[in-house]
Amino acid sequence: MVDLSKMTKRDMGKLIDFSVLGKDSTEEDIRKGCRTAIEYNCKAFCFSSSYWTPVVAEELKGTDLLVGAGIGFPFGQQSSAVKCFEAEEAVRLGATVLDNCMNVGDLKEGKYDKVLQEFKDYKKAAGPAMTKMIIETCMLTKEEIVTATKLVAEAGIDWVKTSTGQYAGPSVSDVILMVEALEGSDTKVKVAGVKAPRPQNAFAFILAGAELIGTQGGKEILDGVDDLRKIGLIPAYQG
Repeated sequence: MVDLSKMTKRDMGKLIDFSVLGKDSTEEDIRKGCRTAIEYNCKAFCFSSSYWTPVVAEELKGTDLLVGAGIGFPFGQQSSAVKCFEAEEAVRLGATVLDNCMNVGDLKEGKYDKVLQEFKDYKKAAGPAMTKMIIETCMLTKEEIVTATKLVAEAGIDWVKTSTGQYAGPSVSDVILMVEALEGSDTKVKVAGVKAPRPQNAFAFILAGAELIGTQGGKEILDGVDDLRKIGLIPAYQG
């Protein structure tokens, strides 16, 4: 669990994967996003495919920020072989963290062996990169959320992520279910799809047990820390 009382506002940047995901994103948008992620000390800068990887790797060179590429984004309905190719290409181009999208239909149809094998294939294809799997909680029942979360952990994937952020976001109860399902494993929970008002909602997910927030609103969330501390929603810094 994240102890917010031990974190400065700058430390909290490492709770954020800052992203630019617009269909109309230009190279300047991507470079500007990278600079914002560096300014706010984020954990990673994320984008929707391997396409921008060389640009992002160039911008983040010399920093400790991870270069994050989306795989199978946002539907997750490519074949496992295609997703593995995407993962391998992204890593070859400089990606150091990958956010893959689960095939929700396969999970809902109970094809658990197929889903697990795809997860394992992805983990292998990612090589040295940090791995995440997006399960899209808004499309799943509570039981399916638990099942998907446990399959992600069984495959040895580093993070299970609630959402792409392209649809409805998760609830706090969804995140609590995921955290409880991961007890005893090394897999952690990442939340995306945080809706307005983002600052307080983002930290509600952290307090529920998530350890990372993927968002295009990272600046807004981190700029809100002082006010949230003032009203007691985030504990005062005790460092």
